[in-house]
Amino acid sequence: MKPKVFSYVGTGGEPLSDAPDSRGTGPNIARGFGRQTDRVAYLVNVYPKVSHSFIRTEIAALERQGLTVDRFTIRKSPDRFSDAEDRAEERRTAVLLEGNGRQLARAVLARFLARPGPTVAALRDALRIDGGRGMVRAFAYFAEAALLADQLERNRVRHVHAHFGTNPVAVARLAARMTPITYSFTAHGPDEFDSPVSLDLPGKIADAAFVAGVSSFGRGQLMRWSHPRHWERIEVVRCAVAPHFLSTEVDDGAAFAGSRLVCVARLSAQKGLPLLIEAAARLAQRREFTIDVIGDGEGRKDIEAQIVRLGLQQRVRLLGWRGSEDVRREVLNARAFVLPSFAEGLPVVLMEALAVGRPVIATAIAGVPELVDAQNGWLIPSGSIEALADALGAALDATPEQLRTMGEIGRARVREMHDPDQNAEHLAELFRPFV
Repeated sequence: MKPKVFSYVGTGGEPLSDAPDSRGTGPNIARGFGRQTDRVAYLVNVYPKVSHSFIRTEIAALERQGLTVDRFTIRKSPDRFSDAEDRAEERRTAVLLEGNGRQLARAVLARFLARPGPTVAALRDALRIDGGRGMVRAFAYFAEAALLADQLERNRVRHVHAHFGTNPVAVARLAARMTPITYSFTAHGPDEFDSPVSLDLPGKIADAAFVAGVSSFGRGQLMRWSHPRHWERIEVVRCAVAPHFLSTEVDDGAAFAGSRLVCVARLSAQKGLPLLIEAAARLAQRREFTIDVIGDGEGRKDIEAQIVRLGLQQRVRLLGWRGSEDVRREVLNARAFVLPSFAEGLPVVLMEALAVGRPVIATAIAGVPELVDAQNGWLIPSGSIEALADALGAALDATPEQLRTMGEIGRARVREMHDPDQNAEHLAELFRPFV
């Protein structure tokens, strides 16, 4: 009999299951809920969310492929949705932590009564792989996993897919320990690749049915943090743009004649917005332009103060979050799109801008060069104010015909690489052996 091998943080990413391959030969293979169905669960930490519209697009495309998708979020979104599709998605989504502590206690007790052995093993695993972040977090993941396992059994769902390789995967992994299901996940970056050891990324990959990276760069990072024997389960499944972006009729005359640029980003450190403000200040000495920033976040007050300090109140406007349709209109009304990030996976907003025929200014990081090049935009070194200011100036100097040609090339590339139905067909093929 093989001894049990548990995944300690920073070891070799060994699976938690008792068998060499938890995808098909170990105790976690989904075989306990009767006949095969075309049903899968999606688990996200907070969903729906304004910045997670790409997940909604992916789910809708999977449903067009004939799969039934049960949506689960660990926490209810604090967002107030202006988008009708987000409001409808909120109604379709079950919230795991919507009740009180008694609900958690009942779910944990039910797990111990229904499957005592696997539940004890899951608790032990939660304590072993908490990454040194404390027993409270470990017990929280364990209790959330008990709630999820209970819901999956009730709904007879045999496979759960998590987005982002952080706590949703930790919960799905423990749920797969408690009840006979499999799990998979999509790693986006940069968070998973910033802290792979503390997140036990190698162990999560080892136990998964498959893992998706959103770019070839992402797949390479997943391979970097996993054993070569697990590489065959790592796939590239690119995010997709919503159909209404791809079907947009591009009318670029007025936008290309103007001097308006647009940025869509969370106001956080990784997005590099202070760099954009500094570059705008340099450009403002010799050019007329406006930059509208759509988004919000913890860095807003600092960015507002920077705009005032540099006297850019008439040049740079912070518009807050907007719904998907509003974003589409705002991008359409700009001559170019800019995103000066320091760290990324492969931003969906770049795809959306290109999909409506707008050239983009972006930094040459992570998966971005797989989408953006000199044919459809300006690819610049990360962290360079000079390069960013030069690219902004080039976008303002470009003729409407140059911008139109770049936009058409970008639009064609998005259709080729980020079509929702094409990408969902690939993802559905990955799901079907496990549902």
